[in-house]
Amino acid sequence: MACPLHRSARQAVPGEGSGESGIFFLGEAPGYHEDVQGKPFVGAAGQFLDELLAGIGLDRRKVFITNVVRHRPPENRDPLPDEITACDIWLRRHLEVLRPRVIVTLGRHAMGKFFVGESISRIHGKPRKTADGLVIFPVFHPAAALHQPALRDALVADFAALALFLATAPVPKEAEKRPAEQITLFG
Repeated sequence: MACPLHRSARQAVPGEGSGESGIFFLGEAPGYHEDVQGKPFVGAAGQFLDELLAGIGLDRRKVFITNVVRHRPPENRDPLPDEITACDIWLRRHLEVLRPRVIVTLGRHAMGKFFVGESISRIHGKPRKTADGLVIFPVFHPAAALHQPALRDALVADFAALALFLATAPVPKEAEKRPAEQITLFG
């Protein structure tokens, strides 16, 4: 199934970064700045994400960042279920190639890919395993924290919890041997 979002977007915004750390960030959809630059999380939410990463000692270039859809929805609306489904192939390819040790879902749409019907307010800031054995760490979306200042402290706390989890979680043997490389998966 082809995603209809490509008709209104300037370009696809594929994921980018490195699989070296085994840390995979999954957001919702590209915004205006991402659509213009063709890179994920480069607008205000991306700048805040960079601050959050730096705050826990992570370099953006050492993690992989992508979205559940590859094209910007018109007028920055939420992606529709059929649009998310149409982009599933890209997410599956990323996960097959990178085999991350943890997937940090940024916001409810990304979290909903793994935990249908759950509330981000209820499960954020704690690692959970899927039936497939994937480790998911849901957090609020940086854009939500920019628009709702009350969420900012919760998001900072989520990232502190993520840092603690990363420091104590065992690293799978295959991740220890993974070569360092910069990855962009184009279709």
